[in-house]
Amino acid sequence: MASRSDHHALARRVLAATLARPATLGSGRLLCIDGLAGSGKTTLAAEVVALAPTSVVIATDEMLEGWGGLPGLPASIGRLLLPLADDRPGRWRRWDWYDDGWAETRTVAPGPLLVLEGVGSAASSYDDLITYRVWLEADRDVRLTRGLARDGDALREQWEDWLEAEQVHELRQHSRDRADLVVDTTRSTGPTNL
Repeated sequence: MASRSDHHALARRVLAATLARPATLGSGRLLCIDGLAGSGKTTLAAEVVALAPTSVVIATDEMLEGWGGLPGLPASIGRLLLPLADDRPGRWRRWDWYDDGWAETRTVAPGPLLVLEGVGSAASSYDDLITYRVWLEADRDVRLTRGLARDGDALREQWEDWLEAEQVHELRQHSRDRADLVVDTTRSTGPTNL
């Protein structure tokens, strides 16, 4: 069972490892917290950002074109990262899950640390821009339980479909194989579900 201090220790470890490496995203660093839905990516990202308040975190869920948008995610992220790699502002478009459509375009200024968290955040198409890769995973039933606890049973069908889509995506990307750190969160409990 992981405690809050265990979560904080993992975040410190990830941040230290990221900052120990040379810049890969222009003059900044890119930390990708990838993994399977319901494995604790958002929680870890929040812990890292709490330790590095000048960093920027983007949840890649907001870059997806709805539940079926995972195949287009690497291109969306690439459009954000390429200008940042040249120390210019990057832009990305936010998906509005409530209106089921694209919303505003957001701008990210070059900075010392960008944290991308979400399924598919460490795609191979921009691998050379990633400073450090974390892969989080947990047993499927545990992840489904966590997701439904957060989103409600009304979204069970979407969650079931999503779990299949992310498996197909991972077979194409091999993000787990390229990760610098792999963490299994199956036994983690508590409000953070890391």
